Amino acid sequence: MGNMQYQRSVDLPVRREIAFSYHDRIGALSRLIPPWESVAIERSDDSLRPGSEVVLKTQLGPLPIRWHARHEIYQPPSLFSDIQISGPFANWSHRHQFEPGESSESSQLCDTVDYRLPGGAIGAALGSGKVLRTLDAMFNYRHRTTRDDLQMFADHDPEPLRIAVSGSTGLVGSCFNNVATLLGHDIVRLLRGDPATDSDSSAVEAIYPWSDSFDPESFAGTDAVVHLAGKPIADKRWTPEIKQQIIDSRVTQTRALCEHLAAMQTPPKVVVCASAIGIYGDRGDEILSEESEIGEGFLADVGRQWEAACKPAEEAGIRVVNLRIGLALSPQGGALQQLLLPAKLGVNGPVSHGKQWWSWVALDDVIGAIYHAIKTPTLRGPVNVVAPNSVTCGQLARDLGRVLHRPAFIPAPAPILRLALGEMADALLLASTHVVPSKLQASGYRFRFEDLTTCLRHLLGK
Repeated sequence: MGNMQYQRSVDLPVRREIAFSYHDRIGALSRLIPPWESVAIERSDDSLRPGSEVVLKTQLGPLPIRWHARHEIYQPPSLFSDIQISGPFANWSHRHQFEPGESSESSQLCDTVDYRLPGGAIGAALGSGKVLRTLDAMFNYRHRTTRDDLQMFADHDPEPLRIAVSGSTGLVGSCFNNVATLLGHDIVRLLRGDPATDSDSSAVEAIYPWSDSFDPESFAGTDAVVHLAGKPIADKRWTPEIKQQIIDSRVTQTRALCEHLAAMQTPPKVVVCASAIGIYGDRGDEILSEESEIGEGFLADVGRQWEAACKPAEEAGIRVVNLRIGLALSPQGGALQQLLLPAKLGVNGPVSHGKQWWSWVALDDVIGAIYHAIKTPTLRGPVNVVAPNSVTCGQLARDLGRVLHRPAFIPAPAPILRLALGEMADALLLASTHVVPSKLQASGYRFRFEDLTTCLRHLLGK
């Protein structure tokens, strides 16, 4: 059987020069790999130019396989193409065509894939349906992600910025750095340790604000600081020592960073610092906006101190935004990653009675909120980063079960959770926090995902 062809198009809210540049920057491939796929970039020339190559490590069923591709055509801003050198297909070629859109500030991306399955007619008969479903899911994800990233760019001042980011290796930090780079911004990493002994210091531009020899003027030329670093709160049972480490990693380091910024002659215009909706405590069905009182408990105390640690920067005239982030959803980390295996096995269900509110947010909307906070001069102070439509724990379990076509009725009893996790069970799993994103909505932020089921289908390729 001969080659088959697959074609999909998407309208983009920017000129084709901008759309092409997005794909041409380092990190575009990793950004557009669907998060449900077991794919790792083993080697890449980080280029679209003819002769540049990339090797992906993936799986064909239970078997590991390498996909070796080479770029063939490079005609900015209209076209680039790649072909398979070796991999799962008998042959494969992919053209990425960029055309002007209906308006001067829009464009269209058309992806055309010509491929042939191995095994001749038998291979085509057995595998063509699965390949089409895989391509549909992949391009649904790629095109929505591309369109939404570029919409975020179009919604804000396009001026390129120099942004310093802490927590760059974490789930949120690495994703933000990736997206901001694709949109044309320069990223500087904020690292702990000492530049003289850090073996990773030469990999990218870095600043060491917590080293003994730090000079605040190292931040010169930086437009914005995004502070995300902090010890994970759910990786170990809370002992007094672990709780103190959680506090110190947030409060002490944030205060030191903001004191450095306050000491500068010309500091960055904005500091965006992570916080969390745990600051509200366990509040039952009460609807919580940024105007609501801070709650009680360990996480509320951490949040209060964490946000107060930004005062030196605020008093120096720097705009400070404290992002109170909800339950960030991604299959690559956090709560959703932990829920996926039991859900796929059909042993998913509510935590305890399932009536407690879990205020969720898509990871891409966390990234969008950070970007929006940087680019929106009127936004300052606490900002809730949650989707507009929170759900109960039980509803989240049911929605995940429906998306995966699995049952979701086996509860996790509260006494067992408390026995296993101690105080952490009440604070992270059993507490009810119904939060609304009042300030994000009032400032014109455009949510990518307001509905949980739509978000889960996008993240899981369903």
